[in-house]
Amino acid sequence: MTARYFRAIAGLVMTASLMFTPLYGQNAAQSQSGAQPAAPPLYQPPAQSATPPSAPARRISLGPQYATPNPWFPHLTAPYKPMNVAEPDMTNTPKLEQLIANGKLMLSLEDAISLALENNLSVAVERYTPWHNEAALLLAESGANGRLSFDPLATAGINTEETTSPINNPLFAGITTQITSPVGLKNHVTNYNFGYSQNFSTGTQAQVTFNNSRTSTNFGAFDLFNPYLQSTLTLQVTQPLLNGFGKLPNNRYIIEAKNTIKVGESQFAQQVIQTVTQVATDYWELVFARENVKVEQVAVAADQQLYDNNRKQLEIGTMAPLDVITAQSQLATDQQVLVQTQTTQLLDETTLLVAITKDALAPKLAGIEIVPTTALYTPTVGNVTLEDAVKEAWQKRPELQQADYNLKNANVEVAATKNALLPSLNLQGEYQAAGLGGVIHPVTPTGQFLSETADPVFSSTGINAGGTQLGYLATAITAPAAALHGGLGDDWSGMIHGTYPTLEVGVNLSLPIRNRAAQAQNATAQLNERQQQVQYQQTQSTIVLNVRQALITLTQDKAAIQAAEQARIFAQQSYDDEVKKLQLGSSTAFTVVQKQQLLTAAEGTELRDRINLIEAELNFNQAMGRTLDVNNISIADAMSGKVTKTPNIPGAPVK
Repeated sequence: MTARYFRAIAGLVMTASLMFTPLYGQNAAQSQSGAQPAAPPLYQPPAQSATPPSAPARRISLGPQYATPNPWFPHLTAPYKPMNVAEPDMTNTPKLEQLIANGKLMLSLEDAISLALENNLSVAVERYTPWHNEAALLLAESGANGRLSFDPLATAGINTEETTSPINNPLFAGITTQITSPVGLKNHVTNYNFGYSQNFSTGTQAQVTFNNSRTSTNFGAFDLFNPYLQSTLTLQVTQPLLNGFGKLPNNRYIIEAKNTIKVGESQFAQQVIQTVTQVATDYWELVFARENVKVEQVAVAADQQLYDNNRKQLEIGTMAPLDVITAQSQLATDQQVLVQTQTTQLLDETTLLVAITKDALAPKLAGIEIVPTTALYTPTVGNVTLEDAVKEAWQKRPELQQADYNLKNANVEVAATKNALLPSLNLQGEYQAAGLGGVIHPVTPTGQFLSETADPVFSSTGINAGGTQLGYLATAITAPAAALHGGLGDDWSGMIHGTYPTLEVGVNLSLPIRNRAAQAQNATAQLNERQQQVQYQQTQSTIVLNVRQALITLTQDKAAIQAAEQARIFAQQSYDDEVKKLQLGSSTAFTVVQKQQLLTAAEGTELRDRINLIEAELNFNQAMGRTLDVNNISIADAMSGKVTKTPNIPGAPVK
């Protein structure tokens, strides 16, 4: 038992001697050299601003509107030419080069957001979404993807035909002399036909045709006019009474296309919000990475100073080799961490550079260093209840706006397919007016009629030839002695005055017996509507979760800053006390370095917490749908691809 106590007491003595050996050795070395060891370098935290960075307005005009077709007047050929779609600009905007000074990109948060709106490729890609939707609206307004085409259609046709046919019927010989050799019938016909059709959103279909023909023949004894002109004006109107009646069934694709444009604009706004939030996050991550490099550089410098001091003491025999090896090991470890933090800084620089440029490999950007110029700040976290925050988010979040428009389109589909279940009952009307004109030739009632009958074929007047009564067509017609020349005026006059009118009115019914296709389409539309209703509720629930998470993170990060600030104050006080002890000779450089490392770690933790709070505010604004308002960005500005706000160039005169 006595031996056990003795060994315990001896162990305590040896431990105490090891603890106080560095202090004794360093104090002895200090006495021999007559100088106190210098305090290790300290990390200088970045400057902080009492207010958040400003957000000037970024306003410019909207980009091209692809829902507007080429105007047909006064350039009548414009509708037959392609619309002008500009090539994408893949070069960085000039504002980026204006921020380069002394080979460094002096970048503020404000400029980073502006450059992202101009150059970010994700924003550029999403900008095409509403343009695609506008082109789809133009297609829907034409009616090309619906049941009716709403673009008027004008047609014209001109053709000439000349035929020669053998005659095998003596009736065509008329009352001329008897035919003694084969004769051919020659006809010459020229047509000039015009048409115009127009459909309307009520389902009404209207068509007007204007046909004109000129016909001449070499055997025209039985024709009053040879050559003759005949014109016909026809107006046809069809109105659905059940299936296809009303504006909704015929304008369904137009209504849906307009809603889809709103969806596309909302998707673009969502992309802008995501980009702005991500760019701001990347900016502050680069700020932290640069400061973290400074922290590790200070740690390495302190390790180097400790290692040099211990090595000198080893040389004069006042320190054990193990202490030198320990200091050297700590130096190597911190140098490795420094390399890792420098690598992280380079990666964060590259990430931010890609986010604010179209071409990150531009010659002037090769190997450039990004220097953030916006000071740190402490966000003001207001007291907002979850209920109020959710109500605001439901009004501003683009995702809920998209769900709302998708639900509206589903409602339109249900109504349109319900109408398509009805039978097809169409009211049709047609009016036709014809005219006739030409050259009237005299008729000579002489010669043998080629068809012998017991009674006159066309009249009761005839010529008795060999006991057989022959009928004359010509004897029943009173004709002038000489040819009378009429023309197009006579033809059109008869047509315009309705000399030969035709009027037709009717109703057509088409009744599908089983109607399975229409039932399937309506069932599909109803299922999609129900699905959209569930998705709308799901989107609301997701927004509630996002807002709740953002509020919790914001509150926790604010509390973390307060704790980190207190820890940094205590570490600073402990370090200051240890430095004073060192100056009085009652401490060692090793202990001071340890206190300095604890202080540096506390300052780094506080910096990380401050960055976390800023990023938590960014995420909270995104969850609330406030990002555009907070950064003073309008959707029209972003869609144009340019921002009028002048970048903040360090050193440039204020205008």
